[in-house]
Amino acid sequence: MEITWYGHSCFRITERGLATVVTDPYDYRQVGYDPLKLKADIVTISHNSPGHNNLAAIKGTPYRITGPGEFEVGGVFITGVQTNGHKDENEPRNTLYMIDYNGITVVHLGDMNRVPTQTEVEALGNVNIALVPVASSGGFNVSKAIEVISVFEPNIVIPMHYATEGATVKLEPLNRFLKEMGQTDIKPQPSLKIASVNNLPEETQVVVLDYQRS
Repeated sequence: MEITWYGHSCFRITERGLATVVTDPYDYRQVGYDPLKLKADIVTISHNSPGHNNLAAIKGTPYRITGPGEFEVGGVFITGVQTNGHKDENEPRNTLYMIDYNGITVVHLGDMNRVPTQTEVEALGNVNIALVPVASSGGFNVSKAIEVISVFEPNIVIPMHYATEGATVKLEPLNRFLKEMGQTDIKPQPSLKIASVNNLPEETQVVVLDYQRS
């Protein structure tokens, strides 16, 4: 499996012989970065915002997942769970996605605004890789991001949704999150490649990905 970050909350997840997933494609005119030029078999949308729902940016005719449910496409299993907007109709809805690639699970939190309960986490099952917003809006700050990580206990954490040179959205930089995690000496890498579950670290490890132009 390979995970590549294209800025904001947009990732491409690939595995030979399985469907390719792109998460939260953005409108570059709203968030910055370069225009997306990606192909995918599946596109997941966490919530209805220009920084996360630009389906037109993805080439081809991908299978579109825009809310809760269970899906199987091209050998990839995806579970969507609504995390925001349960009680307040005026609150923007958000869908968390658990993506299963041959037993390696990736959870994309979207624009989650609260820490999930232990019951919700147990219902999802084991999380290997967590894509976590670390400078989100709606009060989801670094402290909550770290609390979410402690609840999920993933093998790998990949931060997303933070200020970079390519972004025009006002967000906090990554360094505060890394400082709180005690991981200030991390060197960004182009992508994350995992051959199997056996290659995952036992203790939670933070992996920072460089923004890639598509």
